[in-house]
Amino acid sequence: MGLGQSAKASIAADTDEVNFDHFQILRAIGKGSFGKVCIVQKKDTKKMYAMKYMNKLKCVERNEVRNVLKELQIMQNLEHPFLVNFWYSFQDEEDMFMVVDLLLGGDLRYHLQQNVHFTESTVKLYVCELALALGYLCSKRIIHRDIKPDNILLDEHGHVHLTDFNIAAIVKDDLKATSIAGTKPYMAPELFDTFEGSHPGYSFSVDWWSLGITAYELLRGQRPYVMRSSTTANEILQTFHKVHPSYPAAWCLEMKSLLRKLICIDVQKRISCLAELQDLDFMSDVNWDAVLSKQVPPGFVPNKRRLNCDPTFELEEMILESKPLHKKKKRLARKTKGQRSDGSPQDGQLQQRLDNVQRDFIVFNREKSRKAMVESESSELSVTERNKAIEDGQNNNVQTAAYLTG
Repeated sequence: MGLGQSAKASIAADTDEVNFDHFQILRAIGKGSFGKVCIVQKKDTKKMYAMKYMNKLKCVERNEVRNVLKELQIMQNLEHPFLVNFWYSFQDEEDMFMVVDLLLGGDLRYHLQQNVHFTESTVKLYVCELALALGYLCSKRIIHRDIKPDNILLDEHGHVHLTDFNIAAIVKDDLKATSIAGTKPYMAPELFDTFEGSHPGYSFSVDWWSLGITAYELLRGQRPYVMRSSTTANEILQTFHKVHPSYPAAWCLEMKSLLRKLICIDVQKRISCLAELQDLDFMSDVNWDAVLSKQVPPGFVPNKRRLNCDPTFELEEMILESKPLHKKKKRLARKTKGQRSDGSPQDGQLQQRLDNVQRDFIVFNREKSRKAMVESESSELSVTERNKAIEDGQNNNVQTAAYLTG
């Protein structure tokens, strides 16, 4: 179904796949190098989501298509209380779209920049929640490879959710990953060893190092090692061996011990799985079932009366963006009449790559697949019970539009 057709007609046909017309665009809340994020509301269910949209031409020009398709492949097989879960994907001739849980508490980088002081008890709960997510990812043989405050979002109650699987790796059996990926200040030492050709690879332990660096930064407002994106691998390796992180005397002994076991250069001695973390004396008072079910209240709750993100995203989308999302329908309708206005290539290798994106893109609908699963497994349930089973799966979505002002 084309985007030039009415939203009413598109929603009415229950057999049609979800597309752009099924959503009302509310406001922009973020952007990346080739993608942007906005708040949307699904017109039929009135549920709120975050919609990430990525320009196909930019993705092709920057050789990012493979990562986008890999992220789609990974996320359609994941669902966990401490992940930002994936609901729908679709495309049009300009963009690729991913619709995910809407978490309006802001990312931890934003709150660090707002000079929020995170207490030890709050950070301990974050570590527990993220450790449960890492344990789940390990069971799926996935290394995230980019754990940092920027990729950890808070929900309205303050619970953490891991996002951005753009550079995640899938490892089979007992094999190791070998490609270099990540954000340098959060990357484990063994990743830099591979730059020198002296290491056969790495595994899930790199995510636990990143978790330790993140926890340290949340507590202290700065990272334990000073490095920049321009710092060479050799300089970084030297830093790891010459610089010893300092742990403020005000921190409790158990927290310092935990961080030392996460930020441990020796992979064999580093905490690298959920069971090892749970065995610590520091974690003896943790009710893991209560943590998993979000029954342990976080010490920091985001401000519900404001949107916890940079407001300039909205201004840029409305004023500076050459092809704003809210004008997409009119723009594509003009194109169908032969008025091509985007300057995109019509021949050659670049057009072939765009055609490949169109062909290889993964269309996904979790709502539809869950409904089919519930109906096949629970054919004897009443309609009411069946609908409730489908509804119960929407674990991380906000239910109201209370955040949309301010």
